[in-house]
Amino acid sequence: MSGSDTFRAEVRQWLEANCPPSMRMPVKTDQDMVWGGSRITFHSADQRLWFERMRDRGWLVPGWPKAYGGGGLEPRELRILEKEMRALGCRQPQYNLGIWMLGPVLLEFGTEPQKLEHLVPMARGEVRWCQGFSEPSAGSDLASLRTAAVRDGEDFVITGQKIWTSHGDKADWMYALVRTDPQAKKQQGISFILLDMKTPGIIVRPLGLISGKSEFCEVFFDAVRVPARHVIGGVNQGWRVAKKLLEHERAAMSTLSSGAAPSFDMLTIAKSYLDAAGPVWRDRVAAALMDQQAFSLTMRRLQELMLAREDASGVSSIMKLVQTEQESAKHELLQQLMGQRALSLDSEGFTPEELAVCRFWLYTKSYTIAGGSSEIQLNIIARHVLGLPT
Repeated sequence: MSGSDTFRAEVRQWLEANCPPSMRMPVKTDQDMVWGGSRITFHSADQRLWFERMRDRGWLVPGWPKAYGGGGLEPRELRILEKEMRALGCRQPQYNLGIWMLGPVLLEFGTEPQKLEHLVPMARGEVRWCQGFSEPSAGSDLASLRTAAVRDGEDFVITGQKIWTSHGDKADWMYALVRTDPQAKKQQGISFILLDMKTPGIIVRPLGLISGKSEFCEVFFDAVRVPARHVIGGVNQGWRVAKKLLEHERAAMSTLSSGAAPSFDMLTIAKSYLDAAGPVWRDRVAAALMDQQAFSLTMRRLQELMLAREDASGVSSIMKLVQTEQESAKHELLQQLMGQRALSLDSEGFTPEELAVCRFWLYTKSYTIAGGSSEIQLNIIARHVLGLPT
């Protein structure tokens, strides 16, 4: 038996023994997700058990070095673990923007003290992070941001506003882009900085959404003092850190349809309506399911690229574009098939499933905007993948 076979057998045996049966079910609602952080909430004893067992083994971040709280797995071992978890249907033990996006860039650009201060608690699920990128006048054109950071001794003093900050009201820390040199060209005067959300001068206000959910916030900074040692990658060098982080964000968003986020099986919902519909509707549903399966297989290729630390910048933009457009189209198709049965958020006479379809349909309107709009992804693909002139 090869080393890989031995490791695979050990992983399979451990997962069988330690992943509770209820944690092997698809994620259907927000309560099926455990967000790490100082205010972590478990909705069942099995959620806590699964989280603690994976945390204690270092498998909340199995590919990170053990010195920073990870499992220290080699890429080959990490692929085996992910494959065995998929085969068993294991849920992610925790969700955390820090792990998906900030952690990988800290490993690449952070100093040793920064890694020890932030990666270890992140790996244990003790700190929840939010992202402070978008501003009222800098969304798709991110480099136009105006939030200013002025050096004052050992600190920066930050003044400005961020918007569309996911879970900003629940986060412990924020990673943000701030303008540290207003005279430089817009991409060259930006720094990437970490902020404790309890710092005086930070005000967070939730934003209401059409779906009834309110995970987005606006965040105001009124002369907020942040130690200069929290700058990552050097002062005025934040744009290259942000570009690398956005690769990881787009890759994370590409996993939304593969069980990483609340969703439902399209065919289960659609089949009760297809009997009364014509063959055209059956063809449309079949085509959507085939697209979904093709994307899932292609997604595994992207994960292999990133595990091999190869350049995935262009591919991640393609995957983000395709996945979010597919998810929006899938929910649009379901809404059309179900008609008025998918047009209520909270009325009596509708099943919980029908209400959920409406809520998801409305929520997917944000998919093609968050993390860089589809138009931005098309520009990146044109420039960096196809090599077209700008």
